[in-house]
Amino acid sequence: MSSSHHDHPLPSARVEEVSDGVYAYVQPDGSWWINNTGFLVGRHGVICVDSCATERRTLAYREAIRSVTGLPVTTLVNTHHHGDHTFGNFAFPEATIVGHERTRETILAEGVPAYRTTAWTAVDWGRSEVSPPFLTYADGVTLYSDELRCEVRHVGRPAHTTNDSIVWIPERSLLFAGDLVFNGGTPFVMMGSVTGSIEALDELETLGARTIVPGHGDVCGPEVIDRVRGYLRFVMATAELGRSAGLTPLEAARETGLGEYGGLLDPERIVGNLHRAYAELDGLPRGESIDFAAALSDMIAYNGGRPLTCLA
Repeated sequence: MSSSHHDHPLPSARVEEVSDGVYAYVQPDGSWWINNTGFLVGRHGVICVDSCATERRTLAYREAIRSVTGLPVTTLVNTHHHGDHTFGNFAFPEATIVGHERTRETILAEGVPAYRTTAWTAVDWGRSEVSPPFLTYADGVTLYSDELRCEVRHVGRPAHTTNDSIVWIPERSLLFAGDLVFNGGTPFVMMGSVTGSIEALDELETLGARTIVPGHGDVCGPEVIDRVRGYLRFVMATAELGRSAGLTPLEAARETGLGEYGGLLDPERIVGNLHRAYAELDGLPRGESIDFAAALSDMIAYNGGRPLTCLA
């Protein structure tokens, strides 16, 4: 598997004003551990959506906020527990950290997970301190940036993870989708559910968002929802064929051409996704733990035995 897209230094992260007073912080190239965040600037303070994977990247994000406003960050929303969206939480000591109750539980249970350094070597993680949400909700909570209503909603089912939330700003038709949406990268649902993700995307589509800030990749429109869903349907179809042929997820992945999805970043995620799809076809409840270590080692095998790429 080629990782030629990583042969050059990555472009700098950038701040994009996606609506009046609402900003996306886009980190190229959006591959493993390189996520997007965002923030809303009100009269008295800033609401952030997610932090970053490493100390260095999170401090750069804080500088980017300071380049727009000197106001304090009062609130930090986590869209799910994954470390690229939460490891940097500690760098916002002044903020109330808000997230789904299962986001808090999972961060506390995992701490700083060992898989961080086994599959991804040579990353300068910097300081790490577990800082889970301490204001939690079951279904959702509404935040206001001045008069602007921001609906933080749990998607109600395992999807990308067991604890995904979106931030929907109805007045602006603007959606912070977290990792339910990848733009230009391979969607990854190993820790959630393939079918649950498809259902969550069906629901996202009904919101009528005109602008979407995905968890990874460039700001986009609603057409990306259909692309992500198409990939996940392809995963499910591949799993059904592979399983009925008696192939392991790794064998099924190796025998399947990625076709239109071959150009997406981190193509080895097909293997982790197939591990989850097989588990679902075997009747394992959505979001229940599978053998992540085995799935990760299969992804590394699919990647030619090389550690997974990470430029975070």
